Amino acid sequence: MISNQILQSTIEGLKNIARVELCVLDTDGKEVAATADMSGCSGQAAEFVKSPADSQEIQGHQYFKVFDEQHIEYVLVARGSGEDVYTVGRLAAFQIQNLLVAYKERFDKDNFIKNLLLDNLLLVDIYSRAKKLHIQTDTSRVVMLVESENGRDNNALEISRAHLGNNSKDFVTAVDENNVVVVKDLSESEQGKEIDKAARALKSCLQREGIKNVHIAYGTVVHEIKEVSRSYKEARMALDVGRIFFDERDVIAYSELGIGRLIYQLPIPLCKMFIREIFGGKSPDDFDEETLATIYKFFENSLNVSETSRQLFIHRNTLVYRLDKLQKSTGLDLRVFEDAITFKIALMVVKYMKYMETFEY
Repeated sequence: MISNQILQSTIEGLKNIARVELCVLDTDGKEVAATADMSGCSGQAAEFVKSPADSQEIQGHQYFKVFDEQHIEYVLVARGSGEDVYTVGRLAAFQIQNLLVAYKERFDKDNFIKNLLLDNLLLVDIYSRAKKLHIQTDTSRVVMLVESENGRDNNALEISRAHLGNNSKDFVTAVDENNVVVVKDLSESEQGKEIDKAARALKSCLQREGIKNVHIAYGTVVHEIKEVSRSYKEARMALDVGRIFFDERDVIAYSELGIGRLIYQLPIPLCKMFIREIFGGKSPDDFDEETLATIYKFFENSLNVSETSRQLFIHRNTLVYRLDKLQKSTGLDLRVFEDAITFKIALMVVKYMKYMETFEY
């Protein structure tokens, strides 16, 4: 079904060109869109629907039926002083009928993509429906997931569609109330940096239109239409894992998640057991801010004592003292690679557990 806004925009554009007033009514005679007041045409429109004629002149107005697969969808009324009112009305009715076909095809494609993303289609149905809808099955695609401050903003979907409108092979849809999903068609040259660039361009577009706190995650590139759901699942995981471990980043790829992707899939009881084994009855949250700042800066500088002490503006011996103190309390020496890896993973596990606790309330 065409939105009233699209109908209004269409007839206003035709009126500006042809100088003919137009009104679109439903089959009950209720006004849907109009360029002038034609409230008096309601009764005649309802009667016209019952007549066998496709067009008719009634009291100086031209009436036209707009069909959708042999069923009357709208009545178009044209009013003007020139001799071309009938011709303009016919053209307007033809334009609206074409819009009905286009929007119906778009709806069918949108429904197909949603079911494809959610794995609701059998393999044989995927290829048969794709062929019927003229959707290429063997092209490269990637799925992007767009999240904003208030979940799926009402305007984000249409803004994303408008931004990607030049490429009819891209699909923009939504499968829930939280995110906008973009299934982006890729050329052979579009890989890696180009995908990230496209994601950032979309984010910038949304922000310019007033959408706040935009985050975009995307999966890996797939080359068969049946694999699109996998890229979608990867994008969903990237969005969640990015929220936990990369909260400072507004664009994240599934391929960049690293060990965070593994931790995200661990059961909470196993995580608690691991933390007890590493820290005993303690938690990294028990460390003071100075110790935590030292730990994170040490990791940031790849366990380089000299560079870490320089960036913290402390003497090298002071840093060594802090690391020795940490070793006594935890049994882990961060200057030893294996111990540093264990400690780093433990910090990430604690961060993951704290995130998951928010869903328990």
